[in-house]
Amino acid sequence: MHSFQRFLILLAVIVFPVAASAQKLDTAKLDAALGRSGQKIGDVYKFGFPRTDLQVSVHGLAIKPGLALGSWAAFTGTDADAMVMGDLVLLEDEINPVMEKLHSSGIEISAVHNHLIDETPHVMYLHYMGHGAASQLATGLRTALAVSKTPLEKPESAAENTALPAWVDTVEDALARKGNYKGGVLSYGVPRADSITMAGTTIAPAAGVAEAINFQSADSGNVATTGDFVLTAEEVNSVISELQAHHILVTALHSHMLTEQPRLFFMHFWGQGPAQDVAAGMKSALDKVHTR
Repeated sequence: MHSFQRFLILLAVIVFPVAASAQKLDTAKLDAALGRSGQKIGDVYKFGFPRTDLQVSVHGLAIKPGLALGSWAAFTGTDADAMVMGDLVLLEDEINPVMEKLHSSGIEISAVHNHLIDETPHVMYLHYMGHGAASQLATGLRTALAVSKTPLEKPESAAENTALPAWVDTVEDALARKGNYKGGVLSYGVPRADSITMAGTTIAPAAGVAEAINFQSADSGNVATTGDFVLTAEEVNSVISELQAHHILVTALHSHMLTEQPRLFFMHFWGQGPAQDVAAGMKSALDKVHTR
C-alpha cells in the first residue's frame, strides 16, 4: 500500500467520526440548557415538564400529571439545524407572557386551545415549533417556561413501579398492546402507518404525531382516559362514532401544526368507567385509524 493511500485511510478514520458527530444533537448541551435529562426515542430527543404544581380535577377526580398535564419538547436534526416541537400546559394568565417569550426567541406558535372540559382550574395548551441552532431553541424555550409557574428544577428520580394494579392488565388485554406504566398512568403512543411531513421533513411519531392515549385509576375501581387521536379528515367522524357508542366524550377537535402533509386533525377525549368498557371503546376507535 502506498504511503498516500495510508494517509487517506488514516484521514478517513479521523475525520469521518468527527463529521458524523457534527451531524447529531449534542444532548448534553440540551440537558444543561433545560435543566434536566431528555429521553432518546429514535431520532427524537424529548423532554418532559410535568405541571406537578397544579392540582387539577375533572368532576372531582384529581388528574395525575402524566394523564393530561405534561408539557413537552421534542428536538430533532443537528446542533446547527434543529427543529423543536411541543406543547405547553398553561393557566390562562400564563398564555400570553409565555407566547411573547417564545416569539421573541423565533419560536412560532401553531395552536392555543383546550384539551379537557369541565376541569378545575381551567388549563390551556400552547403548541409551538421552531427551527435553528439547537442551543438557541433550548434557551428560548427555557426563558419562556420561566415566566410561567412550570417547575424547572431537575425532577427527582421517579420510584420504580412494583406490582401493577389489576386494571393495567385489563386495559392492555383489551387494546392488545403493552403500554408504559409510570407515575400511576398507563400511556400509549401508537404511530400512524403513513408518514407525516412538514417542509419536506418527515415528522417522527414521538414528535407529536402518534395516537396518544393515557389511563389512570378513578373512583370505585374505575379508570379515566384522555389523550388525543391524530386523524386525517376521512377518519374524524368514524372515530367520533366509535367514541360516542362507548360513552366516551369528545372534548376538542382542532389542529396542532400549520403546514403538515397530509393535513391532520387532533381529537381529544375523556372517558371514565370500568376498565374493560373504557378500553374496549378506545380499541374500537383505534381500529378506525391507519396505525401500525
